[in-house]
Amino acid sequence: MSKPCPENDYLGEHAELILSSLFRMTGRNLVDPTLSDKDRYRSLFEAPFAIVSHNTEVDPVFNYGNKIALELFEMKWVDFVNLPSRISAEQQIREERQQLLARVTKYGFIEDYKGVRISSSGKRFLVEDSIVWNMIDQNGTYRGQAAVLYRWSKL
Repeated sequence: MSKPCPENDYLGEHAELILSSLFRMTGRNLVDPTLSDKDRYRSLFEAPFAIVSHNTEVDPVFNYGNKIALELFEMKWVDFVNLPSRISAEQQIREERQQLLARVTKYGFIEDYKGVRISSSGKRFLVEDSIVWNMIDQNGTYRGQAAVLYRWSKL
């Protein structure tokens, strides 16, 4: 999967899944809904907050991270989209993370996520003020989970 860019409409199909599934779950928009599709997808990739998503594998792998997320996790696109999302949490809190994801699966979304994550260089950061939701496409098919991280601080 190539990095979002103008030539691939900023991965428009996946960006649309992120945007539309959050709107269906919560009634919230991450970007201005009056923009053209391509501008909405670009705005998502260039947003001032972090957006990540992972797929539906047994050990889910990240399949999207916007510019801020890539900076926060200190990763290049190609490395990020090959990373099992559990690796973003330290070993001792992975069970806590799994319980969080189970809550999201059960309720569709949560708005109270707070937790410690780790970058590729081992830097720890506290994520607060975050929403995690199930990505459900227009046909009702579960396609993974996504998160928006509005606030974080270095530890």
